[in-house]
Parts: sequence; structure tokens; C-alpha cells
Amino acid sequence: MLILECPYCGIHAEETELHAGGQAHIKRETVGADDAAFEAYLFTRANPRGVHLERWRHVNGCGKWFHAARSTTTLEVFGTYPAQTLTPPDDILAAITAKHPDWTFKGWQGAT
Repeated sequence: MLILECPYCGIHAEETELHAGGQAHIKRETVGADDAAFEAYLFTRANPRGVHLERWRHVNGCGKWFHAARSTTTLEVFGTYPAQTLTPPDDILAAITAKHPDWTFKGWQGAT
């Protein structure tokens, strides 16, 4: 079972108390975007095997959105952080690179 800590209220919640929101740190297309960019934003997401940064909502708690860094192969959680954060905190990046030296954070990215 996947257990994540909400960075706002500090509760360790099981995945049944949360709602997955997909890939984190993607560029959200808005007014003025061409059709291809908006289509990619709506329908195309990275689905890597290994480390993935995701959005989660603490539905049965404080109700806030947050980001989680975890491995999709082992369910190991490297940490959680507020959704308003543009990059994962240094301690989470260090924990990821300690186990996966080839992994790098690509920053705000399109869905490709």
C-alpha cells in the first residue's frame, strides 16, 4: 500500500485517502496556445518506469494538492512537498539521486 505524508497537515495517509492528479511540473497551456500544444497538454503525459513526480490531493483530510516523488517500480516514496513549489526540495532530489544517480529533474516541461 502506498502511504504519503501530506506536507500541509502532516498526516501519513494511505492512498485510499488521497486522489492522484497525474504528472507534476508540466506546462499548463492556456489562452493563445495552438491546438497541438493544447492537445498535448490534455492527453499526453510521461509514464516512466522508475522515479516519477506526481500531483496528489488529500481528499479525506485538508483537501489540498501536493506533489510526491516516488518510484513507480518499487513504490518507494522519496518525499512530498507543496504543489506551489516549482522544483522538488534539495533533500528530495538528494534522496532520489542517491538511489538513481542517472536521474535528473527536467523542470517545467511539456507533456512529451
